[in-house]
Amino acid sequence: MKIRQAAPGDLAHVVRLALLLWPENEPRELSAELALLLERPDAAVFLCETDGHATGFAQCQLRRDYVEGCESSPVGYLEGVFIEEAYRRKGAASALLRACEDWARAQGCREFASDCELDNTDSLRFHLGAGFEEANRIICFTKRL
Repeated sequence: MKIRQAAPGDLAHVVRLALLLWPENEPRELSAELALLLERPDAAVFLCETDGHATGFAQCQLRRDYVEGCESSPVGYLEGVFIEEAYRRKGAASALLRACEDWARAQGCREFASDCELDNTDSLRFHLGAGFEEANRIICFTKRL
């Protein structure tokens, strides 16, 4: 297993994995969004490779707005992490998280944060097992104007 920061040439691998995590996204739009992220200095995407095959990814970035439970700014933020099912429970997600945390430290961050949906118990277990502490639970609302 190898963890490395993704480069623009890795876009197809990142999009393939991101669509498995976020299947509700339209592939062309997600590809455009991720292409921009791969170029931004305040964001990073890391790939997990197993036997030369991209088997997982993590996306992180700096957040300068208020982050629930944090006291500093910017905050490194785990936007998403995904490992193909056949490669799970082998430490890949934890290794990707460490890469994101190291990247955030190098950007001057003193805190790192993340979130998950209230009903995503697998993600909750991962976060708690990785040393995150729950800061708050919220329900978000929208209203069309």
